[in-house]
Amino acid sequence: MNPETTALILVGYQNDYFAPDGILRGVVEDPATVDNVLNNTLGFIRAVADTDLTVISTPIVLAPDYRAMASPVGILNTMKEVGAFKEGSSGAENIPELDEFGDRILFVTGKVGFNAFSNTSLGEVLTERGIENVLVAGMVTSLCIDSTGRAAYERGYNVTILSDCSSARTAVEHEFFCENVFPLYGQAMTSDEVLAGMALASV
Repeated sequence: MNPETTALILVGYQNDYFAPDGILRGVVEDPATVDNVLNNTLGFIRAVADTDLTVISTPIVLAPDYRAMASPVGILNTMKEVGAFKEGSSGAENIPELDEFGDRILFVTGKVGFNAFSNTSLGEVLTERGIENVLVAGMVTSLCIDSTGRAAYERGYNVTILSDCSSARTAVEHEFFCENVFPLYGQAMTSDEVLAGMALASV
């Protein structure tokens, strides 16, 4: 996998998921998993920081009246009920750990649902940079990660889900998607496996 034609898409790296008091942290059955996802992701970004690999964060920020969710169901309804990712709230802010990388991370805004391509300029950014391979990481495996991965595949990209840099609501759910769903349109690999393919090592 050539770093020059590869992009890492970060999904949901915001306080509502990753901060100790994040109001959606409890969506994941084992909160320790969230910390592992973050540590693995930061290690991966550090390892590729000096390469030409594109790193893009796609935060979800919702208007206070949640007008983008006219008839929300499931976790979207939960997000509306608890006020998650509300514009202007600390929960909607990007996690401070990303500040370490400065402008090494591009921020593509506009995401209001599961799919990071919908209502954003993500597709245009990837095209402009000549990207062929898309890596996806973040929260949660069965929703935003799967939706974004499928959308990338439908746009002609080679898709890899970073299995240790993402989490579902339960370990069983995460394992099911990595073993049975992602191979239908791409692959699931650990961050170390991807780095090994690039002849890099995690930091």
